[in-house]
Amino acid sequence: MTLRFNDFEISAVHEGDAWKICDFCVANSDRLKRYFPKTLEQNLTPDLSNVFVEKKVKQFETKETFLFTLKENESNKLVGLIYIKEIDWTNKQGEFAYAIDYNVEGEGLMTHSIGLLSEYALENLGLDTLQIIVHKSNIGSVKVAENCNFTWIKTLKNEYTPPGKSSLDMELYELYKEIES
Repeated sequence: MTLRFNDFEISAVHEGDAWKICDFCVANSDRLKRYFPKTLEQNLTPDLSNVFVEKKVKQFETKETFLFTLKENESNKLVGLIYIKEIDWTNKQGEFAYAIDYNVEGEGLMTHSIGLLSEYALENLGLDTLQIIVHKSNIGSVKVAENCNFTWIKTLKNEYTPPGKSSLDMELYELYKEIES
């Protein structure tokens, strides 16, 4: 599965991505340590990234978690990671989590990616509800949710605890599949 837009492509994680994911995580460690601590710690070395990618490929195949990479077409540089996680197949619901390289932040790449992957998840994966859970101070992620037509639902009290910090209230946004009548 590959989705293309402008000079970028979104594709399912694969075995050849380990080095690129390691490079992305190390280069963006300050950005990842608060909201993606597990992804960061599992990708601090190429060997750790190989294990991480093998696990994520298996989870993709078993439809447990879907990890996508966002890469520049020309250089093949990885500039973003996008998860569809916390999948509840009974209720046909999944949650997006995403991170973008500091070099391309603010260029609308994640908005475009989440828009395309929302359509993919609703049409091809059979999900009916997609969620984005974000801290209100993460203005970029709030804009992604709003620009992709996700609706603010409610504040989730003490929803997330960053490593070594107090718990945070998070904002829940949802997007629903249109039901044809």
